[in-house]
Amino acid sequence: MTVSIVVVSHSGKIADGAAELAAQMAPDVMVLTAGGTTDGRIGTSLEKVLAALDKAGSGGTVILTDLGSAVMTAESALEFAENPETMVLADAPLVEGLVAAAVAAQGGADIHEVRRAAEAVGGPAHPVGSPAGWPGDGSVTGREPDFAGDFELVNQAGMHARPAAKIAGAISGMDAEVTVNGVDGASMTGLMTLGAGKGSVLHVQAWGADAERAVNYVGGLVQEGFGEP
Repeated sequence: MTVSIVVVSHSGKIADGAAELAAQMAPDVMVLTAGGTTDGRIGTSLEKVLAALDKAGSGGTVILTDLGSAVMTAESALEFAENPETMVLADAPLVEGLVAAAVAAQGGADIHEVRRAAEAVGGPAHPVGSPAGWPGDGSVTGREPDFAGDFELVNQAGMHARPAAKIAGAISGMDAEVTVNGVDGASMTGLMTLGAGKGSVLHVQAWGADAERAVNYVGGLVQEGFGEP
């Protein structure tokens, strides 16, 4: 079963809008929202969060939140949930984290891989040279990559949000450190800052057990135009 995602926000509109955006990237992933209070005010509702968790699928659930008290509400909900061992709370920016998590879930990642995908977009939690799960200090400065490749962007829009999310979401769940034109391949934000348009060449380098798999994955996405015109 595909991992489900629950969005906890102080605003129902923010939660619904973020979920709508994620659905464009990952149409097969169940994204449930718990935004605002039960009477429509700004705030969070334990009742709403528990209801969303109850509706989640059996493949595990990743919870994303916006502000501090939403985290506390989500943590309280986990204490009351029937199967808390199948649920994890991600420390990630709501919108970018949700998109990356949804793309990872769409690709079949488990709850821990989906959470890592969400948290990777936060920046400091997954900097180049120190990816999640990487042993030691992870420094790759001056070290030749285990695998590398160059791929020309063929889709009309180039490296915008959807391609960046597809790359980052998958790479964050692999046992590899990957850079794309020098930025962390598991960072959706970093990839978007490249400003790479159609015709730009992505230089992909990877280190680790899944290095070849990661480079080939990125190359495949690029050559297919990310499924876009």
